Amino acid sequence: MIRAVDIIRKKRDGEKLGKKEIEFIVKGALSGEVPDYQISALLMAIYFRGMDLNETTALTEIMMKSGEILEWSFLKKPTVDKHSTGGVGDKVSIALAPLVASTNLVCVPMISGRALGHTGGTLDKLESIRGYRTNLSIEEFKEIVKNVGCSIIGQTDKLVPADKKFYALRDATSTIESIPLIASSILSKKLAEGVNAIVLDVKVGSGAFMPKIKEAKELAMLMVEIGKKMNKKIIALITNMDQPLGKAVGNALEVREAIDILKGNGPSDATELTLRIGSYMLYAVDAVKSPEEGYKKLKNNLYNGDGLRRLRRMIEAHGGDWNYILSDDFIRTKYVYHITASASGYISQLETYKIGIASQILGAGRNKIDDTIDHKVGIIVNKKVGDKVDEGDIIFEVRANDENRLNQAVEILENSYKIVKRKTQPLPLIHEIIEWERNSKYS
Repeated sequence: MIRAVDIIRKKRDGEKLGKKEIEFIVKGALSGEVPDYQISALLMAIYFRGMDLNETTALTEIMMKSGEILEWSFLKKPTVDKHSTGGVGDKVSIALAPLVASTNLVCVPMISGRALGHTGGTLDKLESIRGYRTNLSIEEFKEIVKNVGCSIIGQTDKLVPADKKFYALRDATSTIESIPLIASSILSKKLAEGVNAIVLDVKVGSGAFMPKIKEAKELAMLMVEIGKKMNKKIIALITNMDQPLGKAVGNALEVREAIDILKGNGPSDATELTLRIGSYMLYAVDAVKSPEEGYKKLKNNLYNGDGLRRLRRMIEAHGGDWNYILSDDFIRTKYVYHITASASGYISQLETYKIGIASQILGAGRNKIDDTIDHKVGIIVNKKVGDKVDEGDIIFEVRANDENRLNQAVEILENSYKIVKRKTQPLPLIHEIIEWERNSKYS
């Protein structure tokens, strides 16, 4: 007879759990037969003792199968998705999904989330668009993917209910940072989408979930190897979050910047990352022979307008008002405040975490899940690491609707950057790309 208390003791003592024991816990969590306090105890034991590859794969698979698994064979095209571990100014998904779909080689069904803290998640950004519906049924979701080639919706109750339960308890017990629990949470949701391949953007740096490269690489490699064991192609890019991505931080502002990317005049770092991730999405499902071939196709569709036209089709299929996005009202705020350089020199540091917190204070992010987002507020980062500045140059443009929030944000932002006299080097965009065929510590 399997008992929760024995499983907890086993993991507490550093032993490995079998698949049947993990299944007992997951099913018991959903049915209520295993109470929250026992699940919490097990999560804490996992946090301290860890899980090996087989345990983490089993947990991923069992959580994935706790709900519906989507099926896309009717599309007659490969399906591929992307997941980012989140960062400040990360609007890549909004430009990426339609750009990749515009090649007509693949379809991109994307189920995204909201953010706690920092700026909003992809769903929050899309909901800044008047009329855009993120809570579609699975049937509506499939229809848009079929007709448009891409769709971005929110998590449904039918997909991976076990993760919803586990994540809430991880949040309450301060066990969020466990690498095996992170990996199983991300992949159970993405694999339940039923796509042929997944490309992961694992952020590292001061504004990322993983501030150190060692932990980011460990997480990336683990997820790639889980994919291997579950016969799913996963490629991971480890990317820099020691400064905001692009210039815009905030929901409507980031939607506008995603449009700029697809017009070919977006910030160079956000544009390049969109192209690089997209090239690996095409490569992962063998739609192209190499990432370089994929890159060329995507760059062509970026500059000929196909990506932008596909974005418009997706937004309108979701009920969104395209003309509203292009209007002045879309990003109009009561206050616009400029933070200027007090000296000439070079930007040597941007403390991304502080910029994210300032954005949150303005109302662009959440402290609690039920906090209301102000979609229009945010920050424009005019200078990046390595840029030359003259005294009086605008470093941050702060957009706010509340004077008190504005003052708090400005105070943080004024202490979030450094200027030095000597020329500094720009930060790298991508640290490493991991595929299971190489770089494996498990093989």
